[in-house]
Amino acid sequence: MTNKLILLAVFVACMLIMAFRSADKKKKVVFFGDSITAAGIRPGGYIQLMDSLIATEGQTANYELVGAGVSGDKIYDLYLRIEKDVLEQKPDIVLIYVGVNDVWHKASSGTGTDYPKFGKFYEAVVNKLQAAGCKVIVCTPAVIGEKTDNSNQQDGDLNFYSNWLRSFTTKNNIPLVDLRAAFISYNLKNNLQNKESGILTTDRVHLTPTGNLFVAEQMWNVIKTVK
Repeated sequence: MTNKLILLAVFVACMLIMAFRSADKKKKVVFFGDSITAAGIRPGGYIQLMDSLIATEGQTANYELVGAGVSGDKIYDLYLRIEKDVLEQKPDIVLIYVGVNDVWHKASSGTGTDYPKFGKFYEAVVNKLQAAGCKVIVCTPAVIGEKTDNSNQQDGDLNFYSNWLRSFTTKNNIPLVDLRAAFISYNLKNNLQNKESGILTTDRVHLTPTGNLFVAEQMWNVIKTVK
């Protein structure tokens, strides 16, 4: 065998080894958000339940799920801790689920995030993740109150911010989990008494067992499409 053939054989062998290693590597998915995500890693939380969904589909060997949620966080908090809490973990996919506090805290404590700043910080977070080679998935903020007659105090702002996220993801070809639309649709069918909580949320924001499973399903249906 000539030196060229030996080198070719070594090259082919290396490529095959790299291919097998790549196939064996789990996709690390980091869930980047606020208290809803912080609760997601607890027993019965949406991240824990997603692990079960993944196992049911025989995908356990292909995914590793990591929670990076901090109670009270807004989009600019995510920007400030992105290096330590996300990028150092070298994720393949980052799912951003934030926005409730940006809207809610404007009314409750005056510490929310005004609309123009929300968009700028969101773009900065996404750009930083993409620059590091991460695939990004965006979620719209779901609800602050589950009433179905548009009488929840923050419905207007939630719709406003969610519309920006829909436009942003469409323009930049980023996968979207539209929890805002999904929650509204679910409540229209299942919240016939127009309750402000108790359907998918315990307190208008945080998730009931049904809400956790619902969010897990919505997110997993998008995550598994990301290559």
